[in-house]
Amino acid sequence: MALRTIETTYRLPVFRHKTYEAETLAQACRLAIEDDNWDDEKRDYESAGEVYVTGIWSGPDAAYSGASQSIPSHYTETHQRIVQHFEVLLGLVKVLAKQDQESPDPNFWREPAQPAIAKAEAILAGARDPDIVGDAP
Repeated sequence: MALRTIETTYRLPVFRHKTYEAETLAQACRLAIEDDNWDDEKRDYESAGEVYVTGIWSGPDAAYSGASQSIPSHYTETHQRIVQHFEVLLGLVKVLAKQDQESPDPNFWREPAQPAIAKAEAILAGARDPDIVGDAP
């Protein structure tokens, strides 16, 4: 059996409560975002995010000491999976929405659309990625 060093992470929300004087809600939000004083920060341990893989290396205790290995998408943070898959879905929508042609060739978009839909559904369900067949994205 191979030994691998796996780095896992979770996000811990850090928050603060401050009062800002502003004429509008948007101005108050802008002041809060631009305020870089976090001396009164609090950590919200009860709302910690999911655990996800952020690094893989071959061998024992090998973190950052060798070539890292690719992390399968379904072990990355859900938000990151969504962001990475967004590009695939946007590309398919662009093909379908092309205005310079009457109707896109179904053979061109249907084949990559099916695995893209299956992956999107897996992300929404919190499941692992479906097995990829052929050259699907």
